[in-house]
Formats: sequence, structure tokens, C-alpha cells
Amino acid sequence: MTYAEKLADFVIKASYSDLSPSAVDALKVRVLDAIGCAIGAIGAAPLVAIAGQNEDFGGRGVCTTIGGAATSPDRAAFYNSALIRYLDFNDSYLAKGETCHPSDNLGALLAGAEYSGADGKTLLTSLAVAYQVQCRLSDVAPVRAKGFDHTTQGSYALAAGISKALGLDPGRTANAIAISGTAFNALRVTRTGTLSNWKGLAYPNTAFCVTNAVFLAMRGITGPPEVFEGNKGFMDAIAGRFEIDWTKEDLERVTKTIVKRYNAEIHSQSILEGVLELKREHGFAPEDIKAIEIQTFDVAYNIIGGGEEGDKHLVAIKEQADHSIPYLVAAAILDNEVMPAQFAPGRIQRSDIQALLKKVSVNPSQSYSSSFPEQMPCLIRVELTDGSVLVKEKKDYEGFHTKPMKWETILEKFGRLSDGRIEASLRNDIIDSVGRLESIKVKDLMSLLAKAG
Repeated sequence: MTYAEKLADFVIKASYSDLSPSAVDALKVRVLDAIGCAIGAIGAAPLVAIAGQNEDFGGRGVCTTIGGAATSPDRAAFYNSALIRYLDFNDSYLAKGETCHPSDNLGALLAGAEYSGADGKTLLTSLAVAYQVQCRLSDVAPVRAKGFDHTTQGSYALAAGISKALGLDPGRTANAIAISGTAFNALRVTRTGTLSNWKGLAYPNTAFCVTNAVFLAMRGITGPPEVFEGNKGFMDAIAGRFEIDWTKEDLERVTKTIVKRYNAEIHSQSILEGVLELKREHGFAPEDIKAIEIQTFDVAYNIIGGGEEGDKHLVAIKEQADHSIPYLVAAAILDNEVMPAQFAPGRIQRSDIQALLKKVSVNPSQSYSSSFPEQMPCLIRVELTDGSVLVKEKKDYEGFHTKPMKWETILEKFGRLSDGRIEASLRNDIIDSVGRLESIKVKDLMSLLAKAG
């Protein structure tokens, strides 16, 4: 068997009965979290543009968009994935050489499951499959250092999950994986240097393309069977050799993913929790600050601290702001929170936050780097104008896998993101439906989400 066939065999054999109760609970938390992020993004300019394109080119309306009109499955996958991703507030998985956002897969799986008339158990199983594939490939086949984006592993995860949602046979599933893995290898420049709207749309675009590829495979289109191990395949051209024995994999990797407490890039979460704790404990004012020094692990430094991906003191737009430790720390101190409001253009450009972020320096720590990803360590040092120095060290935060976020906290986050966008009765119905997702049809959940916004 080829690697693609072995992965397809794993997909086919995956069953809802394989999920532990903790995995089911974790999946539901992430589904509700992702839906909250989606509702919170309705009306953002890039999403309005995508909705307009769907209206012009969307084809037969067989799949629901959140808060919008029905459209084709691939365009529903794109739009709903873009909603989930836009705020950069959904979950993450930390591997040593890769970071991904596995709930990015949900938008496409909702489209596939609705199209096939699947129930909630099928959706949860398909989502668990996508989580497992993406996270395990991130573990053993990171591509960030090679100049490729994490959406590259996502193409395999999406192909596996959508195939499961559609109930494809082994041959068609293997072809869906082969087509997607061959065709959709994206560049890391999406997240380096001057950032753009594409930072939030790269994975939705992969969802759009992979959904189309899976439907082609469903209709008999074949793909390169040796996409992983073949000449100029994924291993040869990008990832290098690796091994995963899919016969020994389970569906539990979702329990190792982490949920964002703050609307900021994932590697900043413990820093922001620590900064806010310091301010509550000592009551200093922004004007009392002389300098702030952050020590963190190398991945955080390189991506959002001013390392290999560019100066993070130059912040003019949302996509730059949520990938800048200096901006995020300044926002937390000035506003006592980091939520979508902190990324409004008027907030980003105000002089108070632009002045304070310039006082923030970020440095890598070798000891912290060696503790990542098992921990998310940081040291925060705030020097005040009176000469006093405040220090706090963190190893995790509420939402990290060592300190899982409670259902009640997710409900609070969902409430804040959806407040003013949906009626209280609809909010309660969505929460109830996700809470008993295994006992309903996916179309019933989608009928509620169509009313959002």
C-alpha cells in the first residue's frame, strides 16, 4: 500500500466509538469556539468581499453559509472557514517545528457533512480525523523552516476529513488525499514581512480548493498515488523522510490542542495573561512605564517578536497587530483586555498605543525554547519610571492543554463574540445544539447558523 492508501484506510476505519468522552468534549468546545469566532467576524470587509463573489459565482445553493445565503459546497467551505479564521481567535496546535489551527478545518467539514446529510456523530468523527492528521503531520513533517505554510499539511487533513464526512470509499479517499497533497502547497511568505488579508484567508483558500478536489475524487478523478513517498513527492520535495504508522493512531490529538483566551496570535497567550496579572497585582498606569522586556521561546520570538519574520514595532493594520508582541502587550496594558475591538483601525493608529508599543522589547531564551511546546514559558519585566521593577514568569495559561479552558469560559467567550449580532434565544439554541451535537443532524445546526448576523 502507498502512504496515501494507508492514510485512507485510517480514515475509513475511524469511528465515533473510537472517541473518548474527553475527546468528544474537547471537540464540542472547539466547535462552539470556532462558531463564536465566525459570528464575531460577520461584516468584516474581506468577508463582505467574499460574500459578494459567492453571490456572483456561487452556483447552486446546496450548502449553508453562516449568516448568509446558500451556495456551492466549495464556496461555503471558503466563506465559513474565512469567518472562523478572520479574527485569529480560534484554537491552535503546537509542535516543535510547526504551529497550526486545526479548527480551520471545520468550515469545510460542515459543508461536506451538510451536503451528505450526515449526523453530528459523523461530523465529530470527521473533525477528529482532520485534527489527528494535521497535528501528527505537524509533529513529524514540519515545513515552516523549508519556507512552506502550515496549510500544506492542512491539505491532507482536509482531504481526509471531508472524505469521511462524505462517506467516500478507500479508493476515492486515497485519490482525494493524493490530489490535494499534490496541488496545494502554500508559501510561508503569507506570514512573514508585511502582512496582508491573505494571512487570514490562506487556510480558507485551501479549504475551498480541497473541497473541490474531494468532490472531483468522489466522481472518479484520480491523483498521484505516491504523493507522499514518490519521486518529487511531499517527502522528496518538501518535508524529508518521516514515518507515521496510521494503524496505531487514535483520534485523541484534539485533547492536546489549545484554545485562545485572548484575541491574539497563539504564542502570545501566556505573555498576555502574565501582563494583565501584573497590572492587576500592582496597579501601575501606562504613563508609569519606562520599559517592558519580554523573554520568550524562539518560535514566539521569530514569528511575533521581531525575529526572522520582521520588525514587529511597525503596526498599521489588524494582520500586523495580532502578530506583534509589542502591540499586543501595549493593548493589554492600555485596555485591560485583548479582544476584536483592539484591532479596529482607529484603535491601532492611536498615539497612546503606538507610543507604548515602542517601549516593548522581545528577546529569545534558550531555556524557554527547550521547554516549548510542552510549556508556553515567558518572563515579563516591567520597569517603572520610579525605578521599581515588576517581574512575572509564566509557563502556561487558561486554555493551554495543561490548564484546559472550562465550558463556562467558552460560553463567556461565545457570548462576548456574538453579543449584538444574534438574539439571545438563537445564541442559546446554538449552544444547546453544539452541546448535544452527537444526537442531531448537521443540517439542523446549519439552519441555526444561517440566521446569525
